[in-house]
Amino acid sequence: MPATPSRPARARHAIVTGASSGIGHAIAMRLLQEGWRVTGLCRTPPSEAIEGLTCEAVDVGDLARLAQVCERLGAVDAVVHAAGFMRTAALGELSMEDGAAMWRVHVEAAACLADRLAPRMHAGGRILLIGSRTANGAPTRSQYAATKAALVGMARSWAAELAPRGITVNVIAPGATDTPFLRDPGRAGTPPRLPPIGRFVAPEEVAALASFLLGEFGGAVTGQQIVMCGGASL
Repeated sequence: MPATPSRPARARHAIVTGASSGIGHAIAMRLLQEGWRVTGLCRTPPSEAIEGLTCEAVDVGDLARLAQVCERLGAVDAVVHAAGFMRTAALGELSMEDGAAMWRVHVEAAACLADRLAPRMHAGGRILLIGSRTANGAPTRSQYAATKAALVGMARSWAAELAPRGITVNVIAPGATDTPFLRDPGRAGTPPRLPPIGRFVAPEEVAALASFLLGEFGGAVTGQQIVMCGGASL
């Protein structure tokens, strides 16, 4: 019979940004259910204490503070960068401040996390970035799309660099997902459309895919952007 990956004897440790709400929270809860130890990096902690979840108060857009927190985390088995936000505007109305803020939170924070934590990872380590189907481009979302497209380039570059060490790097790119992010006033001018399946993607569905990529059987998938959009890309 072919060999299957062995399970580690200790609880694996995952870092999840944005773990207090939305997709990040769903991923953190899924990992806790599967026996992971989870440290959430959040601007504000969850409204109620969650057994097994340790939260570090940090705005991931504050790169100096984020780097300091990473130094205290020690060795980790997985990093999930799920924190994010969207600001939309048509050409002629772009905000350079909004664009720079999205770049810091989506791209530079991911680079900081990987730079500080990947060198401490052992074989079997995982880096997972939450991107967006919008990375392919969408009207009025050019600045947001640029940040999410950048994640794909970084993930593929890191995947090639880390593959010899047995560490995978991937991007999950959801379409419109039923989270508070979907109702952010900052995107009110471009409301989401229901995909062909007739409903928005559930955060728990994204978490289930994340669980596979982070788990013992995800080791052969690396450098990929996996689009999860309910058929919106058809």
